[in-house]
Amino acid sequence: MMQRHISFIVNSFIKSFIFVVMILTCLIFILNLVSELDFFRKIEVEGYFIMYLALINSPSFLFEILPFIFLISTQVFFIELFKNNEMNIFKYSGLRNSKVITIISVTTVIISLFSLIVFYSFSSNLKNMYINLKKDFTNDGKYLAVITKNGLWIKDVVDNKNYIINAERIELNYLKKTYISEFDKEYNIIRNIKSPKIDIKNSNWIVHKPEVFINNNTSNYKQLEIQTNFDYEIIQNLYSNLSTLSILELFELRSNYKKLNYSLIEVNLEILKLFSYPLYFLLMILYSSIIMLNTKKFKSSILKISIGLISAVVIFYLNNIFYVLGKTEKINLIISVFTPLLILGIINIFLMNKINAK
Repeated sequence: MMQRHISFIVNSFIKSFIFVVMILTCLIFILNLVSELDFFRKIEVEGYFIMYLALINSPSFLFEILPFIFLISTQVFFIELFKNNEMNIFKYSGLRNSKVITIISVTTVIISLFSLIVFYSFSSNLKNMYINLKKDFTNDGKYLAVITKNGLWIKDVVDNKNYIINAERIELNYLKKTYISEFDKEYNIIRNIKSPKIDIKNSNWIVHKPEVFINNNTSNYKQLEIQTNFDYEIIQNLYSNLSTLSILELFELRSNYKKLNYSLIEVNLEILKLFSYPLYFLLMILYSSIIMLNTKKFKSSILKISIGLISAVVIFYLNNIFYVLGKTEKINLIISVFTPLLILGIINIFLMNKINAK
């Protein structure tokens, strides 16, 4: 009998989770579709292409709101149990409320690990496809800066001249061991410049002791000036869309950032956030379960869901506040990521002791 109850609880929770995921996926797709239609209103493309973009951009948004999907799924799960009087049946069978929460907690951990290992890689790949397809209709391909194991690479366009710039590392406001290739608008080589360091304090770069190669001739100068669209601040705050990278790619990017002496804050914060997600999901279903069990006397399902949604909004803004504090280096990154979870955990512990009496 007990095994049958456990199986029923697991199946019911998974059904609730899938139901909420399907509803929110449709909603996200519609919102993305409206956004893409607005973007392409003056650009002639096929309708199926717009729908395709909206579709492949949806999973990354879905992953971002997974904590709230778990919260809402738990609410739907308990509403169904209350409606069919299943909780009383469990109680008379010796299955306490805390046992029900334990069962859905274990189920949540399994789903969260699957989400992190499989679904996140899937959504990041689709996000990467989306960005690559979309950049053909934007200026994102015109100016580009990326970091690889071979250093910093910059693609720039100024006054109909194309520049490909490679630097081994960044030190203060200098690019070190730099090589610049300058092309005309047809990508015919104009000159190559090799320099031990370039001052990038502003967008008018000062190239120190450059060697300039034109055809087969080499010239040495004390310094040169090159106008670009990048300066030290822009390069230090380059936003690499981290949601396009798998977990392994994030660690590889972190290694490349470290070699280049590039700021690790953004990538460290993303890695910490991802690894905090299983705990985040677990705390969200615990909180939602406690709220539902403490409000089960309320007949209105809308009221119960409203309480959960208001709580979700508060948790969302609390997370954002601490995220910004960490990103701007006001507080330690670990404190930034885990303090909201600690607060949520304390609230759960405070409310947990009464649920078996409900």
